[in-house]
Amino acid sequence: FNGMWKVAMSEEVAKALQSVVERVNQAAARRPKTLPAVPPRLVAVSKTKPPEMVVEAYKQGQRNFGENYVNELVDKASDPLILELCPEIKWHFIGHLQKNNVNKLLGVQNLFLVETIDSAKLADRVNSSWQRIRGASTQRLKVMVQVNTSGEQSKHGLPPEDTVNTVKHIVTQCPALHFLGLMTIGRYGYDLTLGPNPDFQMLLSRRQEVCDSLKLPTEDVELSMGMSTDFEHAIEVGSTNVRVGSIIFGNRENPALIVNCICLILTFCVPLLQFKH
Repeated sequence: FNGMWKVAMSEEVAKALQSVVERVNQAAARRPKTLPAVPPRLVAVSKTKPPEMVVEAYKQGQRNFGENYVNELVDKASDPLILELCPEIKWHFIGHLQKNNVNKLLGVQNLFLVETIDSAKLADRVNSSWQRIRGASTQRLKVMVQVNTSGEQSKHGLPPEDTVNTVKHIVTQCPALHFLGLMTIGRYGYDLTLGPNPDFQMLLSRRQEVCDSLKLPTEDVELSMGMSTDFEHAIEVGSTNVRVGSIIFGNRENPALIVNCICLILTFCVPLLQFKH
């Protein structure tokens, strides 16, 4: 059954990924010319999905993968299958980061970007931890500042009015970090018939403030916004980094189980049907 699952899974992941990549490119082509012409980065969110699915997407050319939980990322990044078959994988951490998990996260091989710095204190902790971990290397760790644009209590991130000061702190006080841009989640299920998503517009205006006050070119400050339900709109208004999971890997927590059940049913039912006829 495992073989059958792998074939079905690899075909599904390949088709879904191809479709999302096409949609990303089409959305980028619709962007107004006033926006920086940065090709959007597609981050495939692989949380709760087995390593085989990551390998399958990697085989199709996908390189950026996102995880929400430190322990799960540590496990996946050290999985023998992924280490052997995905040497150029780029891991994004996109979940809430607690200070006591910083060292564990920064030990991850091929960690590319921490998207969820939400305070100057957390930035300081990540900066000092990275200085220790990288040793003699001068490579800086890429980070984004997470902004809570929707003002929801359930969402993590800085209050928008703290954005400029926090970015300034990273740029001036955290020499081991490379500030890459701003990230937001935004409210879920916003109705686009009402006009552009205000949470994305808020992130755009905070970027403008950051660029104006720190004299940074707009194209040097990325925007990570947009997920499975709204990534095309996010790209059209300026997102350079979209985090897409369910429409690539499926919603199911454990697809292997479901496919195995179907295989079992077919294995027993098909001979019975043939026998009847």
